[in-house]
Amino acid sequence: MDRCICPPQEATTKLYSIQGLDCADCAAKVERGVRQIEGLEAVSVSFTAGVVQVRAKDPDRFLGILNTVADRLEPGCTIAERHAHHAQEEETEAVGLSEWFFGEGYAKIQLILGAILFACGEVFEHTGFSSPLWIGFYLGAYAVIGLPIVAVAIRMLVKGQFFDEHFLMAVATLGAFAIRQWPEAVGVMLFYRIGEFFEDKATERSRSQIMEAADLRPEVVHLVTEDGKTEVIPSEDAKVGDLVLVHAGDRIPLDGTVVEGHSQIDTSPVTGEPVPVAVKAGDEVVSGCVNTAGTLTLRVDKPLSDSMVTRILDAVENAAASKPKMDRFISRFSKYYTPFVVFVAIGTAVLPPLLGGASWSKWIYTALSFLVISCPCALVLSVPLAYFSGIGAGSKLGILFKGGLALESMDTVKNVVFDKTGTITEGNFVVQSVTPANGMSESELLALTAAAEAHSNHPIGMSIVQRAKHDDLDIASAAGVVETAGQGLTADIDGQTVLVGNAKLMAANDIPNVPADTAYGTPVYVAVDGTFAGTLVIADTIKREAADAIGRIKQAGLTTVMLTGDTEANAKAVAEKTGIDTVYAKLLPEDKLAALKQIREQKGSAMFVGDGINDAPVLAGADVGAAMGSGADAAIEAADVVFMNSDLDAIPTALDIAAQTKRVSWANIIFALSVKAVVMILGLLGFANMWFAVFADTGVAMLCVLNSIRILYKKRRLETKAQAVSA
Repeated sequence: MDRCICPPQEATTKLYSIQGLDCADCAAKVERGVRQIEGLEAVSVSFTAGVVQVRAKDPDRFLGILNTVADRLEPGCTIAERHAHHAQEEETEAVGLSEWFFGEGYAKIQLILGAILFACGEVFEHTGFSSPLWIGFYLGAYAVIGLPIVAVAIRMLVKGQFFDEHFLMAVATLGAFAIRQWPEAVGVMLFYRIGEFFEDKATERSRSQIMEAADLRPEVVHLVTEDGKTEVIPSEDAKVGDLVLVHAGDRIPLDGTVVEGHSQIDTSPVTGEPVPVAVKAGDEVVSGCVNTAGTLTLRVDKPLSDSMVTRILDAVENAAASKPKMDRFISRFSKYYTPFVVFVAIGTAVLPPLLGGASWSKWIYTALSFLVISCPCALVLSVPLAYFSGIGAGSKLGILFKGGLALESMDTVKNVVFDKTGTITEGNFVVQSVTPANGMSESELLALTAAAEAHSNHPIGMSIVQRAKHDDLDIASAAGVVETAGQGLTADIDGQTVLVGNAKLMAANDIPNVPADTAYGTPVYVAVDGTFAGTLVIADTIKREAADAIGRIKQAGLTTVMLTGDTEANAKAVAEKTGIDTVYAKLLPEDKLAALKQIREQKGSAMFVGDGINDAPVLAGADVGAAMGSGADAAIEAADVVFMNSDLDAIPTALDIAAQTKRVSWANIIFALSVKAVVMILGLLGFANMWFAVFADTGVAMLCVLNSIRILYKKRRLETKAQAVSA
């Protein structure tokens, strides 16, 4: 076993980039190999994202041994810091003949030249030319497109890798040469290389589209120097406290606070919500948003490594490296699939001629077809690329899935459990209604109540004052304000004795004709000189999309539940307005966790959606924990899914992405296995040749790639809604 000696310290998780992998099966092979390194707690290799996730004590100490093992299993495979490969790609170096011949960067030239020579061989063979001529064209074509594969196969064979994709293709095509099937030998290798080329390009394109959408990090910032001038510096060099200038049309580079200027910012790159947000001096802004109007001067609050743009990118990359159970199953399955098909091929080549006297060349040819089919790339690629596409589709809409497992688990939930405040509601108290009595007008009642509450720190009192100011009412000065705990307050306003409070305050002062409590919200009763003057109802505003979003969740066959510490009357009123099925009210934080456990035992798996610090234990205890992006950091940290825009419509959209991802994954698996099985059966019956086999390998893999990236391009309601708002 490989060993790396490290000093004792806490284990951490780090991402590295990986290059030089030809396919998803190669990534699975490297992953199995590096897992044997002693000292690594966990390791995951993602071909689709091009990253390696390592958990260990000081992961950087393992880079050397990681590269040694990776290169041993896949020659040319390298693992490095994520910025290192990017720098290497920008370097231009002179290349020699061997690098031209074997280098992946010249695949286009190899394929074009090989195809021309193959076409010449076909033409000369079928137009009566002597065999040495057209055989020469076939051999030349194979030298260009096949020898790079054979060279890798020999290296794999030396290292004991008998079931490597390159080795299997080399044996299959060289075997075809041995039985004088010249066109098949070259054609299969050519179309294998073409299929691999387009498969790689499609995978790279989907990877780059997802990562470009997630990578909002700026390369430079405009630093304001002490003498008031601006200087362009790399974004990673900006420090907390620095002042940076953001011009109209530029992306906000780092999390910070506006110190000068005012503007409108487009938050849709981060939240998916296209409604412009007004900002001015003193307002906090997050990186990734776009400044659409005036010039802003920001004070940097967080460096690039801690800013929102980096957190989003890290979330997507870590999510891609976190594999669902289905992916792990397919990886284990492929480990046995290839040897099984190879042994079937050996049996097909040997048993019919030995037992039945059949033609050796016919059954060897069939066996060679099986070797082509034995490559499990389509199987191993189909699941991770589908989940990677699902993660990317979510990130474009402000939905961050923290891994394939979270996405997979979301499709299995039976119940969606909500916290109320800040999740179903906006989380802020607002005056819902003003009902005057005994000849007083609405504005008079509101102004009088605001005067009494003018110096209150209670959220209800502050909401009343805010509403009066919004309506441009004159707020008089109150004197002799006396607060009675649990009831309300008494004040002298313009020579009148004003009572503002709940029913207990009214009863204690013998105020007649006080109406009963409202169904939803907190009633604030007002009396003037012993006479009832009216009622203000204060309540947390229900989000405008709540009823529609919950309706869509129920249409998907899921049960909806709400857990809240609010009164039963308020909870039931919210449930009635939004359509929630079941309500648990007057719960303490520990009661919520017990209620969730009960729901899971009685009704099945549950997703919990919350936003507060007190929701963190419940989020961690749910099958899937989802947090609103506007919520507390503790809740976001504990969640499996984060809805950056805090829009409830994101929940059914996320459920739809999860369902489509699972459907596409299973469709890919069933399609790949079915085609391979059919071609094998047709081969045994004598109806399929090596051309069918190469389609069953690279053709199926390509179709699985295209099927997977459909997830990225499906129009979803949240995206349509955003486009409608922006229009």
